[in-house]
Amino acid sequence: MNLLFANDRQGHYPPSWYADVLDVPDARPPLRGEAQADVCIVGAGYTGLSAAWQLAERGFKVIVVEAHRAGWGASGRNGGQVGSGFNKGQEWLEARMGAGNARLLWDLSQDAKALVRALADEDPAIAYRPGVAHAEWHASDVPDTQADADHLAKHYGYDQVEKLDRDAMQALIGSPCYQGGSVDWGAGHVNPLALALSLARKAEAAGATIHENTLVHRVEPGADPVVRCDKGFVRAKHVILAGNGYLGRLVSGVASRVMPINNFIAATEPLGDRAASVLARDIAVADSKFVINYFRMSADGRLLFGGGESYGYKFPSDIEGTVRKPLETVFPQLKGVKITHAWGGTLGISAQRLPVFDRPAQGLWAASGYSGHGVALATFSGRILAEAISGEMGRFDVLNALPSPRFPGGGAFRTPLLVMAMSWYALRDKLGI
Repeated sequence: MNLLFANDRQGHYPPSWYADVLDVPDARPPLRGEAQADVCIVGAGYTGLSAAWQLAERGFKVIVVEAHRAGWGASGRNGGQVGSGFNKGQEWLEARMGAGNARLLWDLSQDAKALVRALADEDPAIAYRPGVAHAEWHASDVPDTQADADHLAKHYGYDQVEKLDRDAMQALIGSPCYQGGSVDWGAGHVNPLALALSLARKAEAAGATIHENTLVHRVEPGADPVVRCDKGFVRAKHVILAGNGYLGRLVSGVASRVMPINNFIAATEPLGDRAASVLARDIAVADSKFVINYFRMSADGRLLFGGGESYGYKFPSDIEGTVRKPLETVFPQLKGVKITHAWGGTLGISAQRLPVFDRPAQGLWAASGYSGHGVALATFSGRILAEAISGEMGRFDVLNALPSPRFPGGGAFRTPLLVMAMSWYALRDKLGI
């Protein structure tokens, strides 16, 4: 079964609240016949579209091929959180990468957020709003979260993180579950599909060509790699693999280090007066559960709540029920609330939950495995890839040096082994360990 077609209609955006509130463009024509490019990009999500924009502005001839629609995958379905840093804290990175490289990575992540904010300034539909809270389930974990804030302030001059005790957190988030944590006011949240569509427009305005409904069957590396699609092919000097969780086993070197997991989001009916009992301020939240809950309010007063994960190909038959359970656990006052939209999506994770930047074969470049931090980092990766293809390898090399071990068993056994591990951590969540 091909994950690209396991859960969705060909060429249609999923039934998300994001797609409902945006004026999505008509489908672009598929690739037919032979085409030539300096760079062919496989996948029209944040990575591919941003790279297309940045490369086209540098004068490269760029062709993007996408099996469905621009922004169709995780880029257009996610929780919209524009987080600081990486999925590992700065002290973890310092211990493994050295203080200098850790500082470069922090600065890169700051530039990534700034790029998203700049794009939002140009396009009001992206609707950037500041504030992302990290909410702890266990009081014993609050000191570590707050120590991270102190470390960022002392060593990186980053004073945007507000520390919250239990009372302050529960005044901010109307849930009995959270025992404290922090709010990063230098982070934020957006309409993720609007961001992807804006990147597509910028790429085309710069001269890139996007072919939608174009399935890639094979990538042939070499001095002049070839991307073979269902109705044509592209010869290029460089190929960027930007399919992330949907890349499958198109290139085995990437598949062994990045695997797909499915995540789910529901949108409630507009909450009206009840909204104030959920969030006192217009922020996004991610909690400390291993199977994470994340949520925020929409512009029209709906709770957008993400929860639940699955592995393999098929989404659960009842996505609404999958998300409702953690939603009502976190917010018991919303028990029985009407859910108007429920959708799933597939993201790419790595073993260390750090992005994987690589050159897996001659002529090929890859960036994926953002592990839940892709809104900012994947958008900025387009600039990193454009720099590297232009011969400026500095930031690409730093990201390429991030630890990215293969999953146990490589591509063949990564899923069953990870399911076993994830099931154990999910059980720990339920037991409160």
